[in-house]
Amino acid sequence: MTEFDVVVIGAGAAGLFCAGIAGQRGLKVLVLDHSAKVAEKVRISGGGRANFTNRDLDPRQPHRHFVGGNPQFCRSALSRYTPADFIALVQKHGIPFHEKHKGQLFCDRSAGDLIGMLLAECAAGGVTRWQPCGVKAVRTGADGAYELDTEQGTVRARKLVVATGGLSIPAIGATDFGYRIARQFGLRTVEPRPGLVPLTFDGAAWAPWAGLAGLALPVEISTGARKTRMSFQEDLLFTHRGLSGPAVLQISSYWQPDSPVQLNLAPGTDLAMALAEAKQRSRKQLANELAQWVPSRLADAWVAQDGDWQRPVAECSDKALARLAGRLARWELVPTGTEGYKKAEVTLGGVDTRDLSQQTMESRQPGLYFIGEVVDVTGWLGGYNFQWAWSSAHACASAL
Repeated sequence: MTEFDVVVIGAGAAGLFCAGIAGQRGLKVLVLDHSAKVAEKVRISGGGRANFTNRDLDPRQPHRHFVGGNPQFCRSALSRYTPADFIALVQKHGIPFHEKHKGQLFCDRSAGDLIGMLLAECAAGGVTRWQPCGVKAVRTGADGAYELDTEQGTVRARKLVVATGGLSIPAIGATDFGYRIARQFGLRTVEPRPGLVPLTFDGAAWAPWAGLAGLALPVEISTGARKTRMSFQEDLLFTHRGLSGPAVLQISSYWQPDSPVQLNLAPGTDLAMALAEAKQRSRKQLANELAQWVPSRLADAWVAQDGDWQRPVAECSDKALARLAGRLARWELVPTGTEGYKKAEVTLGGVDTRDLSQQTMESRQPGLYFIGEVVDVTGWLGGYNFQWAWSSAHACASAL
């Protein structure tokens, strides 16, 4: 039986980062992953350039950018390893990067630079990596150490770190292994569901809009009521089956099944006033006039719904124009579902934070740690989830 100080299950962002730090602190570390490829989610993220953190993250107010049963849980880890800390590491490795917008940082060349950095950090710590190597069983010995039956034999370690991610993007190897390990040792889990995911609509109801697939525009999107209301101003993308784009991915983490989402298709514009003024001066068709504020294809699709709108704007009644402006500013739709884990960027839910230490990421089961996406902490689109991976991994490695 091979012995290590620490076994990390999962060779993704959190797992590799934790292993590298632990190894550099003098621990004998083994990383296992059932996939032959390393950090595939890093590789495909950010259009292949890895949106690796966000400058705008405020560790003192994690509820602003993270969701879960207790968003405040991540405050300790985020405040002790910040975006600035990770940026310094990226700079140390000479990786060029840029800020796209809203604090989002991307590699200039490719996500491969970031993966190379993680592997270099592991190498600096003398980390052993077995891939592909599945784990068949996990148990504790008489002395409390962990024994793992793997495809390359049985290994033993005093500490076990689970960094297996969530269920999103099964094509690159996502499984429920981490949740099963948590339940095996009596830990609670929050039912997982797709997060940062496109929304879908009933086929017949969506038919008038399906032809707009590929059309994008800036919108304000919201869901919920009163204290639970959440809204974003981002770009929206029409698809054949529903809605996507940053606006929809963001709101999907807050949307609840059978509840509506509201869209303002012309944020920052008083359409009622604009159309009333156009009526006084324009001889154009209403659709042509409307195209000043929304894409022409969208204007045509809206006007086609009502005969009162299919005429020159000067001939439209005040009520017809007010009705159109109101609907464009407060378009309410009820999604029938989402595109599921195959299109979800992250997984909501996971190992219940009530059973984890926010300082060390250790669970109520001594010597068993959970980090990254497998935990019930989910960030906004824009680098927040990667920062949680780095921060939770650092908190864990520092405690090992």
